[in-house]
Amino acid sequence: MERKNTEFEFRGINHLALVCRDMERTVDFYCNVLGMPLIKTIELPNNMGQHFFFDIGNGDSLAFFWFPDAPEAAPGIASPAGMPGEGELATAHGSMNHVAFDVPPEKFDEYYEKIKAKGIKVTPILNHDDSPRQVSREVHEGTFIRSFYFQDPDGILLEFATWTRPLGPDDVKHRPARAADRDRYLGLVGTGGG
Repeated sequence: MERKNTEFEFRGINHLALVCRDMERTVDFYCNVLGMPLIKTIELPNNMGQHFFFDIGNGDSLAFFWFPDAPEAAPGIASPAGMPGEGELATAHGSMNHVAFDVPPEKFDEYYEKIKAKGIKVTPILNHDDSPRQVSREVHEGTFIRSFYFQDPDGILLEFATWTRPLGPDDVKHRPARAADRDRYLGLVGTGGG
């Protein structure tokens, strides 16, 4: 069942802008490891830095800024300190947690092996489902997406993901949390801790 936006006609993501430490290293990784074409380069005015765009398919782009005076990376604040199953995944409010690239289901396993063969550290494949653990070893009828994670040279968390089934009304069943729900989620309500 397709849900239609009645307010705006979005066609995808025009671009997601991230910040890198070394544009040459970033171009090498995204072009030579992930195979993304570099489609636009900009020298920012007043020696502010650079802004480069990579084609990620379907008319969507991934963009990077390089600022010569940018603050150092802050893992655990602005980006995850680790990958799922290997470290803290939470990041600060307003941060960009990870970028998930949609890949064809028939190429998913091939791409997993291909990324590993390039010497990139990857997580095990995660078959996301609605079980209490939210992942399973095998794909089954409750699996809705398969994915694996890895990091770029700046520690930006990346994911290759593929949908395994259409999502429907039964997939939307949780009340959105509010800031006031924090203590309940942290187990502080009713335990004398707050």
